[in-house]
Amino acid sequence: MDVDDARPIWVQLVAEFRRRISTGEWAPGTRIPSVRELALEVGVNPNTVQRALGELDRAGLTLTERTAGRFVTQDRSTIDTARE
Repeated sequence: MDVDDARPIWVQLVAEFRRRISTGEWAPGTRIPSVRELALEVGVNPNTVQRALGELDRAGLTLTERTAGRFVTQDRSTIDTARE
């Protein structure tokens, strides 16, 4: 992922993660990699990734289950809305 200095990194991560969900790269119902794994992958602080994922939770694109991790929603209409 190329970082653009014009926008905050967490906003760019939200856009990237939305893209992954809307294109099916992260399929509905699948487990999302951990915050630490994503932070290593994109080369940012874990707190930045957590902020982006929190925004996805608020948008209804992801669901957090305490002991199991974070999953992509299975609600197709929410995913379709994100795609648009």
